[in-house]
Amino acid sequence: MNVISRRDFHQQISGSLLTWSLLDTLFSRNAFADDVRLLASKWLANVNTISLDLKGGKLDQATWQKQVDQLLGKVDLPDLLKFLDFDKLTRDLEMPERGELSLRPTLPKVEGLPTNLVFGNQVFALNKDRSVIPHGHDNMATAFIVLKGNFRGKHFDRLEDDKSHMIIVPTIDDNFGPGTCSTVTDLKDNVHWFKATEDQSFIFNIHVMNVKPGATGRVYIDPNGEKLSNNRIKARKINYGEANKLYG
Repeated sequence: MNVISRRDFHQQISGSLLTWSLLDTLFSRNAFADDVRLLASKWLANVNTISLDLKGGKLDQATWQKQVDQLLGKVDLPDLLKFLDFDKLTRDLEMPERGELSLRPTLPKVEGLPTNLVFGNQVFALNKDRSVIPHGHDNMATAFIVLKGNFRGKHFDRLEDDKSHMIIVPTIDDNFGPGTCSTVTDLKDNVHWFKATEDQSFIFNIHVMNVKPGATGRVYIDPNGEKLSNNRIKARKINYGEANKLYG
C-alpha cells in the first residue's frame, strides 16, 4: 500500500468533522506510516474538540451536515476499503435472515489522541432485499457511505410527532451505489430506509450520539402510512420487532 504524502494528507483531511471518525478507524488498521501518525495526532485532537462543540450546540447541525456531505463526495473508495481492511473485516460472514449485520472494528489507543472517542462507527452488511429498517433519530447526527453493493435509499423530513405517530414527507428516493453517501440530523432528512438490491452490500456509518443533553436513539416507524395533503405521510411509531418483521 502506498503511503500518502504530507501534502495529500492535509488536502484529504481539511475542513471536515467526519475525518476524525474515519481516521480513527484507519489508525486501527495501521494504514499510516509513523510520521503521518505523528502529524495527525495533534490535528485529530483538535477535530475532537470541534466535535464536542457540535454536541454542545456551538456548531450547528446544518453546517456539520454540509461539511460531511462535501467530504464524503470526495472519498477515494478503493483507498477507504484498504484503510478499513475491508476484506478481512467481511471475511466468512454469517448474514442474518432479516435486517443488517453490524460490524464494529476494534479501535486501538493512539498516542496523543483522546481515549473517549466522540464518534461511533460501524459497517452494516446486508444481503439482497434486506434493509436498514426505516427509522428516525432523536438527538443524533449520522453519515453513511456505500462501500460495496447497491441500495434503494429513501429519506424523509420529520415534521411532527405525537405519542403514536410521526408526520413525515419524502425528500430522497434514489439508488445508492459504491461511493454514494447521505447524512442525517434532527433538522434535515431525519428518517431513512436503505434496502439492499444485491447480496453482500455494505455501508460505512458514523454517528454522533447525544448532540444535545438528553435522550438519544432510533425511532422506528412504518412509512407506508396514511397519505395526507402536501405529500405528507402519517407514519405509525412501532417497535424494533415489528419494523424488522415488516421491512428487515
